[in-house]
Amino acid sequence: MNKELISTIISSKYNEAHRLLESQLAAIKERKLVEMKKMIAAKDYIKEDTEDESFLSEARIRIIKIRIRKGKIQRRKKVSTIKGYTFRQGKLQRMSPTERRHRRIGQRRGKIKRRAKRARIQMKRARSLRKRHALGL
Repeated sequence: MNKELISTIISSKYNEAHRLLESQLAAIKERKLVEMKKMIAAKDYIKEDTEDESFLSEARIRIIKIRIRKGKIQRRKKVSTIKGYTFRQGKLQRMSPTERRHRRIGQRRGKIKRRAKRARIQMKRARSLRKRHALGL
């Protein structure tokens, strides 16, 4: 599309170039409008969650890891703010010593695996950030 626009300008077909430029701008506006609608919808969901969080700050439960895709909440995870307790079936439950030990061992194993995969993770993250930047996000 850009090559076509440049070639029309070079060949002094200004009316056609103007029409091409208008169509490109309309397409860009449409794309940006869709993105803005998604962002507004996401902000509304985040506002609702922060209101819930202010209520839950006094409680012993905290909502974390809210993932929003296409303007909808895909995942909302609740966790305990008290050490040694976990959130199961909508209630706080004390973890057994064996569960705490298994979690600690699992976290250690996960740390080692994440360190091994860190270069690949950073590469993929940089790629996705480049794509977002190219889209203007």
